[in-house]
Amino acid sequence: MLKLIIGNKAYSSWSLRGWLAVKQSGLPFEEITVPMFDADWDKRTEGDEFAPSGGKVPILWDDQTVIWDSLAIIEWLADKTDKARYWPRDETARGMARSMAAEMHSSYANLRRECGMNVRKQFPTSELSEPVKAEIIRILELWAQARARHGSGGPYLFGDFGAVDIMFAPVVTRFVTYSIPVPRFAAAYMETILDHAWMKEWIEAAQEEPWVIEQYESPVA
Repeated sequence: MLKLIIGNKAYSSWSLRGWLAVKQSGLPFEEITVPMFDADWDKRTEGDEFAPSGGKVPILWDDQTVIWDSLAIIEWLADKTDKARYWPRDETARGMARSMAAEMHSSYANLRRECGMNVRKQFPTSELSEPVKAEIIRILELWAQARARHGSGGPYLFGDFGAVDIMFAPVVTRFVTYSIPVPRFAAAYMETILDHAWMKEWIEAAQEEPWVIEQYESPVA
């Protein structure tokens, strides 16, 4: 059985991506939640299960094979099951989907830094920095292009739920947490993501977690 090690569901955006990726595979898996930055964090992350990732989550163990990094987990599971579970069958759509997933993986550092994930909170709208505003505009442009070009088959970015939705799911929760205004089409897409059974499961589980990380409990400065 697969074993997935994740961080706090309230705060760990990359863990959410890895978890959704494994759920999308349809394969049974053992889930282990490790509270981030508690008193035992440093010692725990030096253990054999964490060593390959340098102490970061999520980490997927498939028997003796270890895969870390959310996008790598997506690709591993796509190879192991069916690529169509994650990526559009159409070549043109797939090219765009891979580009969007990769951009999400490597970009938007200002949004990540200034608007940390916390699915248990919703703060009033506040003034965002210009770099964050620019990143939000870029994300909304990508969503609009995906929906317009390739989204006719369903309510997700490329019609069916897949890798790109997995990669942007934590962005959806950030937009909600920080009450970021979005156009109507984006609000509809966000509602679709939040209404997904797995997202509901994750967010409900986050409410029950006893751990609090203070740096993520205040709104953006």
